[in-house]
Amino acid sequence: MRRYFIYLKYDGSAYHGWQTQPNGNSVQEELQRALSTLLRKDISITGAGRTDTGVHARLMTAHFDSLIVVDCQQLKYRLNRILPHDIAIDDIKEVDNDLHARFSATSRTYHYYIHQKKNPFKRNYSYEIHYKLDFDKMNEAAEMLLQTSDFGAFCKAGSDVKTTICNVTEAYWQQVDNEEQSYCFIISANRFLRNMVRAVVGTLIDVGRGRITIEDFSKIIQGKKRSEAGESVPGNALFLWDIQY
Repeated sequence: MRRYFIYLKYDGSAYHGWQTQPNGNSVQEELQRALSTLLRKDISITGAGRTDTGVHARLMTAHFDSLIVVDCQQLKYRLNRILPHDIAIDDIKEVDNDLHARFSATSRTYHYYIHQKKNPFKRNYSYEIHYKLDFDKMNEAAEMLLQTSDFGAFCKAGSDVKTTICNVTEAYWQQVDNEEQSYCFIISANRFLRNMVRAVVGTLIDVGRGRITIEDFSKIIQGKKRSEAGESVPGNALFLWDIQY
């Protein structure tokens, strides 16, 4: 048995997330269908994680196993020919059998984009906000995430996770374009809970708007209750940006 890693990117606008869904199209389903067609057998793939409805990926990794030797460059070329235009394969590599797309990953990075100047070309990939934000306070609050281990306050209610413990290694806002008034929130961790990034961003925006104080943000973290944190921001502005092994 041989194991292969697929490195891909996708625009998530038309999909109900990465993972196969009973009542909606997914990136995983499209990729499995294409692989099964080309390799002439049912292929099951395992991704590095989930992305929610409408969320994009600059880099997603997935693996599949095959009894036959695969010509990686030829398979990459043929996959890109038959996959939808919003999914692109960057590379395919044979790896050790014990390397797992999900469990071997040591770090994942997400980017969340917002803009404050109306721009029709950003509407599908950035969250438009029309009120003033204090990014210094937002970054001061974001630093608390580096000293936090339990992210229960930012985990979607009803999630079937065994633990809400995560190790966040970076979390900060940076300006992307001054003229366009665009900003990006960058966060990296060993793992992420369902809806975690969007809930964190929504709560940090509450800090930036002055709706809650930095002390309130700290209490929300300590309280570990999703109902006390801010609203989840839209998924269309979120990108899975990088995965490290």
